[in-house]
Amino acid sequence: MRVVFAGTPAFAERALAALLDAGHVIPLVLTQPDRSAGRGMHPAKSPVKRLAVARGLTVFQPVTLRDATSVQAIRASRPDVLVVAAYGLILPVAVLELAPLGALNIHASLLPLWRGAAPIQRALLAGDPETGVSIMRMEEGLDTGPVFVRHAIAIDERDTAGRLHDKLADIGAEMIVGALRELGAGRAQFIPQPAEGVSYARKIGKHEAHVDWHRTSAELDRLVRAFHPAPGAVTTVGRIAFKVWSARPGNGRGAPGEVLRADRGGLLVACGEGALELIELQRAGGRRLAAAEFLRGNPIALGARLGAA
Repeated sequence: MRVVFAGTPAFAERALAALLDAGHVIPLVLTQPDRSAGRGMHPAKSPVKRLAVARGLTVFQPVTLRDATSVQAIRASRPDVLVVAAYGLILPVAVLELAPLGALNIHASLLPLWRGAAPIQRALLAGDPETGVSIMRMEEGLDTGPVFVRHAIAIDERDTAGRLHDKLADIGAEMIVGALRELGAGRAQFIPQPAEGVSYARKIGKHEAHVDWHRTSAELDRLVRAFHPAPGAVTTVGRIAFKVWSARPGNGRGAPGEVLRADRGGLLVACGEGALELIELQRAGGRRLAAAEFLRGNPIALGARLGAA
């Protein structure tokens, strides 16, 4: 098929690679404009753009798809189908109607659960026992279109957003190749999403990454894993902020945020219910360190209160 592909991050890059390896023709790749990144804030190519350039594909990076220029660029590519994965721009109806076989979206949730921008993180934060990938036909609403196929996987108790992302990216890449095969053979059947069980995965705000020690240890364990690798869970001791990259529920009681242990055995902090053992930490500008090593350079007194103003 002739596939116009729209995507930006690594999740989408794996799908684009799978489509190319399966022999599909990609006349045009849409991806977000280069964003400033790193300490030097230099423009950085998205993972999708890096792959597209390496494979000699034509890349188009509009700031919107609502203008005539964008619509004409896609129309001129004569797509049989559009494939979208974590693109980051809304596709208006004028674009969705350009391909005879429509537009398929690879979404990292079991729709109608977690429609929206951050389905992986929201599933982890909610403590969902499973998640997965859905291939849906796009329509004007946000992730509301009928679903062709879903693939569910269990969420492991130690999964981070990064680990879960990689699992789902591989699954989604395999699924879209199969979906296009069925679509081309006329065997694809799309089933409307049920009205019940809808939830929305709003974009992650940086304020959400601040650890509220009044919450339970189970909730905070999920928060640390949901915000790994980005934006990273953050707490403070006095005026010093540091990130918590790895943690697990532990045993102990005390006031929320109270340091119950800070020695060669590690760092244990009381929560609103239970306690959280902090395993890997990082101060701004420093390296990620095991808790015991972190404490050697950043002593924290027994009884200190993390997160206190």
